[in-house]
Amino acid sequence: PMRSMWKGAISFGLVSIPIQLYAATENKNVQLRQVHAADGGRIKYKRVCSLDGEEVPYSDIAKGYETDDGEMVILSDEDLAELPSTSSREIAVEKFVPSSQIDPMLFEKSYYLEPEKTGAKPYALLRQALKDADRMAVVTVAIRQRTSVAVLRVRDDVIVLQTMMWPDEIRQPDFSIDGGEVKDAEVKMANMLVETLAGDFEPAEFEDDYAEAVQTLVK
Repeated sequence: PMRSMWKGAISFGLVSIPIQLYAATENKNVQLRQVHAADGGRIKYKRVCSLDGEEVPYSDIAKGYETDDGEMVILSDEDLAELPSTSSREIAVEKFVPSSQIDPMLFEKSYYLEPEKTGAKPYALLRQALKDADRMAVVTVAIRQRTSVAVLRVRDDVIVLQTMMWPDEIRQPDFSIDGGEVKDAEVKMANMLVETLAGDFEPAEFEDDYAEAVQTLVK
Protein backbone atom coordinates (compact mmCIF):
# COMPACT_ATOMS: atom_id res chain seq x y z
CA PRO A 1 0.00 0.00 0.00
CA MET A 2 1.06 3.57 -0.68
CA ARG A 3 2.22 5.53 2.35
CA SER A 4 1.26 9.16 2.78
CA MET A 5 4.39 11.32 2.80
CA TRP A 6 2.81 14.69 3.55
CA LYS A 7 -0.46 16.15 4.86
CA GLY A 8 -1.67 19.64 4.09
CA ALA A 9 -4.39 21.55 2.27
CA ILE A 10 -5.15 23.03 -1.15
CA SER A 11 -6.23 26.61 -0.62
CA PHE A 12 -7.76 29.24 -2.91
CA GLY A 13 -9.96 32.12 -1.89
CA LEU A 14 -11.90 31.04 1.17
CA VAL A 15 -11.73 27.37 0.18
CA SER A 16 -9.41 24.93 1.97
CA ILE A 17 -9.30 21.25 0.97
CA PRO A 18 -7.40 18.98 3.40
CA ILE A 19 -5.37 16.38 1.50
CA GLN A 20 -2.73 13.68 1.82
CA LEU A 21 0.12 13.51 -0.67
CA TYR A 22 1.59 10.30 -2.12
CA ALA A 23 4.52 9.73 -4.48
CA ALA A 24 2.94 8.84 -7.84
CA THR A 25 6.01 7.17 -9.35
CA GLU A 26 8.67 4.68 -8.29
CA ASN A 27 12.04 3.85 -9.81
CA LYS A 28 12.14 0.30 -11.18
CA ASN A 29 15.51 0.52 -12.90
CA VAL A 30 17.70 -2.55 -12.49
CA GLN A 31 20.30 -1.85 -9.81
CA LEU A 32 23.70 -3.39 -10.52
CA ARG A 33 26.17 -3.11 -7.62
CA GLN A 34 29.89 -2.50 -7.92
CA VAL A 35 31.61 -5.54 -6.44
CA HIS A 36 35.05 -7.13 -6.18
CA ALA A 37 35.20 -9.61 -9.08
CA ALA A 38 37.25 -12.08 -7.04
CA ASP A 39 34.83 -12.60 -4.14
CA GLY A 40 31.67 -10.54 -4.77
CA GLY A 41 32.33 -8.14 -1.89
CA ARG A 42 30.58 -4.76 -2.18
CA ILE A 43 32.86 -1.84 -3.04
CA LYS A 44 32.84 0.89 -0.37
CA TYR A 45 33.85 4.50 -0.88
CA LYS A 46 35.71 6.67 1.60
CA ARG A 47 35.20 10.41 2.09
CA VAL A 48 38.71 11.71 1.46
CA CYS A 49 39.78 15.36 1.50
CA SER A 50 41.33 16.39 -1.83
CA LEU A 51 43.86 18.67 -0.07
CA ASP A 52 45.35 16.52 2.70
CA GLY A 53 44.31 13.04 1.54
CA GLU A 54 42.83 12.25 4.97
CA GLU A 55 39.51 10.44 5.47
CA VAL A 56 36.92 12.90 6.80
CA PRO A 57 34.28 11.91 9.41
CA TYR A 58 30.70 13.05 8.82
CA SER A 59 30.97 15.43 11.80
CA ASP A 60 33.65 17.43 9.95
CA ILE A 61 31.79 17.70 6.65
CA ALA A 62 30.24 21.09 5.85
CA LYS A 63 28.47 22.53 2.82
CA GLY A 64 30.49 24.71 0.48
CA TYR A 65 29.71 26.93 -2.50
CA GLU A 66 32.35 27.19 -5.22
CA THR A 67 32.50 30.62 -6.87
CA ASP A 68 33.15 31.13 -10.59
CA ASP A 69 36.81 31.94 -9.86
CA GLY A 70 37.31 28.70 -7.89
CA GLU A 71 37.10 30.02 -4.32
CA MET A 72 35.30 27.73 -1.87
CA VAL A 73 32.96 29.51 0.55
CA ILE A 74 32.13 27.29 3.55
CA LEU A 75 28.58 27.72 4.89
CA SER A 76 27.76 26.82 8.49
CA ASP A 77 24.47 25.41 9.75
CA GLU A 78 23.74 28.89 11.15
CA ASP A 79 24.29 30.43 7.70
CA LEU A 80 21.97 27.90 6.06
CA ALA A 81 19.31 28.48 8.74
CA GLU A 82 19.07 32.12 7.61
CA LEU A 83 18.12 31.16 4.05
CA PRO A 84 14.46 31.57 3.06
CA SER A 85 12.63 28.32 3.71
CA THR A 86 9.16 27.36 4.76
CA SER A 87 7.45 24.52 6.54
CA SER A 88 3.98 25.58 5.40
CA ARG A 89 1.57 22.72 4.69
CA GLU A 90 -0.38 24.78 2.18
CA ILE A 91 -0.75 24.21 -1.55
CA ALA A 92 -1.62 27.77 -2.51
CA VAL A 93 -3.39 28.25 -5.84
CA GLU A 94 -2.02 31.32 -7.62
CA LYS A 95 -3.82 31.02 -10.97
CA PHE A 96 -5.93 28.73 -13.15
CA VAL A 97 -4.27 28.65 -16.58
CA PRO A 98 -5.06 26.91 -19.90
CA SER A 99 -3.44 23.46 -19.96
CA SER A 100 -1.89 24.21 -23.35
CA GLN A 101 0.26 26.97 -21.81
CA ILE A 102 2.25 24.57 -19.59
CA ASP A 103 5.31 23.16 -21.35
CA PRO A 104 5.67 19.46 -20.34
CA MET A 105 9.45 19.98 -20.24
CA LEU A 106 8.94 21.90 -16.97
CA PHE A 107 7.43 18.91 -15.16
CA GLU A 108 9.64 17.28 -12.53
CA LYS A 109 8.01 14.99 -9.92
CA SER A 110 4.44 13.73 -9.68
CA TYR A 111 2.31 13.21 -6.57
CA TYR A 112 -1.25 11.97 -6.04
CA LEU A 113 -3.51 14.05 -3.81
CA GLU A 114 -6.15 12.22 -1.76
CA PRO A 115 -8.79 14.25 0.09
CA GLU A 116 -9.45 13.78 3.78
CA LYS A 117 -13.09 12.86 4.47
CA THR A 118 -14.05 16.45 5.24
CA GLY A 119 -12.53 17.59 1.94
CA ALA A 120 -14.14 15.02 -0.38
CA LYS A 121 -16.89 17.33 -1.70
CA PRO A 122 -14.75 20.44 -2.46
CA TYR A 123 -12.07 18.11 -3.91
CA ALA A 124 -14.62 16.64 -6.32
CA LEU A 125 -15.84 20.15 -7.25
CA LEU A 126 -12.29 21.37 -7.94
CA ARG A 127 -11.55 18.23 -9.97
CA GLN A 128 -14.64 18.74 -12.14
CA ALA A 129 -13.99 22.46 -12.58
CA LEU A 130 -10.42 21.78 -13.79
CA LYS A 131 -11.67 19.14 -16.26
CA ASP A 132 -14.52 21.28 -17.59
CA ALA A 133 -12.32 24.34 -18.11
CA ASP A 134 -9.33 22.31 -19.43
CA ARG A 135 -7.14 24.30 -17.08
CA MET A 136 -4.39 23.54 -14.59
CA ALA A 137 -3.97 25.28 -11.26
CA VAL A 138 -0.55 26.88 -10.87
CA VAL A 139 0.38 26.58 -7.19
CA THR A 140 3.22 27.22 -4.78
CA VAL A 141 4.07 24.47 -2.32
CA ALA A 142 6.81 23.81 0.22
CA ILE A 143 8.19 20.29 -0.04
CA ARG A 144 11.35 19.50 1.95
CA GLN A 145 11.41 23.07 3.30
CA ARG A 146 11.90 24.61 -0.14
CA THR A 147 9.18 26.45 -2.03
CA SER A 148 8.46 25.07 -5.49
CA VAL A 149 6.11 26.10 -8.24
CA ALA A 150 3.82 23.27 -9.32
CA VAL A 151 0.57 22.54 -11.10
CA LEU A 152 -2.56 20.65 -10.17
CA ARG A 153 -4.09 18.65 -13.00
CA VAL A 154 -6.61 15.84 -13.25
CA ARG A 155 -5.49 12.32 -14.19
CA ASP A 156 -8.36 9.85 -14.36
CA ASP A 157 -10.33 10.80 -11.23
CA VAL A 158 -7.41 11.98 -9.13
CA ILE A 159 -5.87 15.42 -8.78
CA VAL A 160 -2.14 15.18 -9.43
CA LEU A 161 0.42 17.67 -8.14
CA GLN A 162 3.41 18.01 -10.46
CA THR A 163 6.34 20.07 -9.25
CA MET A 164 8.09 22.07 -11.92
CA MET A 165 11.59 23.27 -12.62
CA TRP A 166 12.21 27.00 -12.69
CA PRO A 167 12.23 28.43 -16.24
CA ASP A 168 15.97 29.23 -16.09
CA GLU A 169 16.68 25.51 -15.48
CA ILE A 170 15.50 24.64 -18.99
CA ARG A 171 18.45 24.74 -21.36
CA GLN A 172 18.14 26.35 -24.78
CA PRO A 173 19.45 24.31 -27.75
CA ASP A 174 22.62 25.94 -29.02
CA PHE A 175 22.32 24.51 -32.52
CA SER A 176 20.21 25.36 -35.55
CA ILE A 177 18.75 22.95 -38.09
CA ASP A 178 18.85 23.76 -41.77
CA GLY A 179 16.98 21.09 -43.67
CA GLY A 180 17.32 22.91 -46.98
CA GLU A 181 14.40 23.39 -49.31
CA VAL A 182 11.49 21.05 -48.57
CA LYS A 183 9.51 19.89 -51.59
CA ASP A 184 5.75 19.26 -51.54
CA ALA A 185 6.23 15.65 -52.65
CA GLU A 186 8.66 15.03 -49.76
CA VAL A 187 6.19 16.49 -47.25
CA LYS A 188 3.45 14.29 -48.71
CA MET A 189 5.67 11.21 -48.30
CA ALA A 190 6.47 12.14 -44.69
CA ASN A 191 2.76 12.61 -43.95
CA MET A 192 2.02 9.17 -45.45
CA LEU A 193 4.68 7.57 -43.23
CA VAL A 194 3.13 9.20 -40.16
CA GLU A 195 -0.32 7.95 -41.17
CA THR A 196 1.03 4.40 -41.63
CA LEU A 197 2.15 4.28 -37.98
CA ALA A 198 -0.72 6.37 -36.57
CA GLY A 199 -2.48 4.94 -33.51
CA ASP A 200 -3.34 5.45 -29.85
CA PHE A 201 -0.76 5.35 -27.07
CA GLU A 202 -1.06 2.08 -25.13
CA PRO A 203 1.59 2.05 -22.37
CA ALA A 204 1.11 -1.72 -21.84
CA GLU A 205 2.51 -2.36 -25.34
CA PHE A 206 5.97 -1.30 -24.17
CA GLU A 207 8.25 -3.35 -21.94
CA ASP A 208 11.55 -2.76 -20.22
CA ASP A 209 13.47 -5.39 -22.21
CA TYR A 210 16.73 -4.60 -20.43
CA ALA A 211 15.36 -5.24 -16.93
CA GLU A 212 13.77 -8.51 -18.09
CA ALA A 213 16.99 -9.62 -19.79
CA VAL A 214 19.04 -8.91 -16.63
CA GLN A 215 16.61 -10.99 -14.51
CA THR A 216 16.86 -13.87 -17.00
CA LEU A 217 20.64 -13.62 -17.09
CA VAL A 218 20.87 -13.69 -13.29
CA LYS A 219 18.61 -16.74 -13.08
